Amino acid sequence: MEHYEVIEHALLHIENNLTQPLSLESVSNTFNMSKYYFHRLFSAIMGCTLNQYILSRRLNTSVQLIQNKNLSLTDITYQLNFGTPSSFTRAFKNYYGISPSSLRKNGKTINLVDIPQVIKRPIKNINGDIVTDFTLTHFNSIRLSGIAFEVDIASSDFKEKIRSNSKILVDNIDETISSSCYVIYSNCQPNSTKFKVLVGIPQHIKMDKPNYFTVDVHQLFCAKFKYFGDLLDIGGVFITDFARFLKITKQEPENSDIELIQVFEDIHNLESAYHIIVPIKELPIDSDN
Repeated sequence: MEHYEVIEHALLHIENNLTQPLSLESVSNTFNMSKYYFHRLFSAIMGCTLNQYILSRRLNTSVQLIQNKNLSLTDITYQLNFGTPSSFTRAFKNYYGISPSSLRKNGKTINLVDIPQVIKRPIKNINGDIVTDFTLTHFNSIRLSGIAFEVDIASSDFKEKIRSNSKILVDNIDETISSSCYVIYSNCQPNSTKFKVLVGIPQHIKMDKPNYFTVDVHQLFCAKFKYFGDLLDIGGVFITDFARFLKITKQEPENSDIELIQVFEDIHNLESAYHIIVPIKELPIDSDN
């Protein structure tokens, strides 16, 4: 079983046993893993500890029970293993900003959250620490032709704008052309939520479209990661993974106009796995990495 499949099964196990005592030891034993390795694996994949995750899922379930009004708050406390009513109230208020009794009294609605998706990506073990697998490499200089545009992350449609412009490029490239596709994201300017995006291929193409550009990208030293799933939807996961990578490897981000480069193997299949390339400073490589 792959590591991400273990975590997927663990999330289902937790969801089906929220009324039972759950601990790091009991969950890890279910999957025949040491609790120390399972703890590191879970934290690396989910971005939180197992106990934090179990608490969030119990609180999520408690919302439904509170809103149904079939059980007293004390019954909910003990059914979901919160320990004491005061512990339940404190945890609930810290998480949702409202007490369980106030929620029941004022009829406010809190939307339930589905079991989170486990993002598929390879991992690496570095001296007992688990991090998303990476390669330190040079990104060679390249000339790209494609569509460049600006987006504002403060706008609700910025993801759709990136997707629609990517589709414009794909639709205007002959199916006989075999090429990788590069999506280059610039860094936001100071005090701005706007950044530029280029979607292009390393071939000369003719397009009678607005915002068509040919751009030279200079050589970069970088960390390269592999992901499955739409980057625009899992961006928060990558940010957490990259921060963990920097902490564990003691690498440093490069001060570059380019924030990251997303590389697809096939311009005609932007639903496939891809690599994320992030500029970092070229430091002496630790032999343990």
